[in-house]
Amino acid sequence: MAGPTTAERGERQQESSGPPPVRRWAGLRLRTTALVAAALVLLGAGSVWVLYGSEWLRVRHVSVSGVRVLTPAEVREAAAVPVGSPLVSVDTDAIEARLRRRLPRIDTVDVVRSWPHGIGLEVTERTPVLLVRKGRNFIEVDREGVRFATVPHAPKGVPALELTASRSGPGAASFRRFGAGRLVREAVRVAGDLPAAVARDTRSVQVRSYDDISLELSGNRTIAWGSSEGGGVKARALTALMKAAPGARHFDVSVPTAPASAGS
Repeated sequence: MAGPTTAERGERQQESSGPPPVRRWAGLRLRTTALVAAALVLLGAGSVWVLYGSEWLRVRHVSVSGVRVLTPAEVREAAAVPVGSPLVSVDTDAIEARLRRRLPRIDTVDVVRSWPHGIGLEVTERTPVLLVRKGRNFIEVDREGVRFATVPHAPKGVPALELTASRSGPGAASFRRFGAGRLVREAVRVAGDLPAAVARDTRSVQVRSYDDISLELSGNRTIAWGSSEGGGVKARALTALMKAAPGARHFDVSVPTAPASAGS
């Protein structure tokens, strides 16, 4: 009888040597992928537990920085940070909104997570540039014209706003056209454009109409400013005028190309 052919011998050798290498590698990759996937699931579950379920990363303290008039205790109370909650779940946007709503003196606030156990409240308070008298108290007005606080005593170095324009009288037309809010903002613009030395000496900003704003300084000196337009040019003209006539009592920069001074 004839022996097996070459093809038959090849088939027998393939059967005895097991599955081909490609098939073995495919099985190995499948098992490796399954193990990696299981490890990732376990790692993810563990991470979620650490962040939300464990006692390791929970809020234990709240720090406050940047306050000048407000106290840290006032800020913490208004923030109402959920102490004891998982740090990762704290809604920082909601805390910021509460602070701005409950404490109008706050201009900006950054609420930051301080791992592993803290929340930081970085506060910037509004700075008053003008005061509006209300009975025995004073309303503080910031650089944006926002009336943000009522205080019993006038802060040192902050001029008073005297809004004499009204619905009747010399400034009636200006008052009806622009309204009290706009006129207050114009006064704020003027106060912001004053040279630093003049701003320190300013006692009041008087608004009779949109284009009739004046200032009263210490030493019975006055400045006719006009409207708030061209504030930078007027400030430079005023600085030069005061140097040229240091003994003058009245300065007029309402037309900055033709400034004038009077009195001595």
